[in-house]
Amino acid sequence: MTDHYTYRLSWSPEDNEHVATCAEFPGLSWLAEDELSALSGLKDMIRGVVEDMRANGEPIPYALADKKYSGQLSLRRKRQPMAAV
Repeated sequence: MTDHYTYRLSWSPEDNEHVATCAEFPGLSWLAEDELSALSGLKDMIRGVVEDMRANGEPIPYALADKKYSGQLSLRRKRQPMAAV
């Protein structure tokens, strides 16, 4: 399940390292000298967090990639009179 989460790698000039983040766990990140280490460190941490959440009966975030959407977009607009042609 953790492989379906949305991961992002970027460079942190403040830390002078690569940082990995996860959209489904916005409070977690992992810093490392190289991209692969940052990503694998974060994935390992998230696996542990998910195991703890499961053991404590907490709801586990659903992977954004696995969500199904209708494909419909509903918009509301303020009612305005039609313009004269």
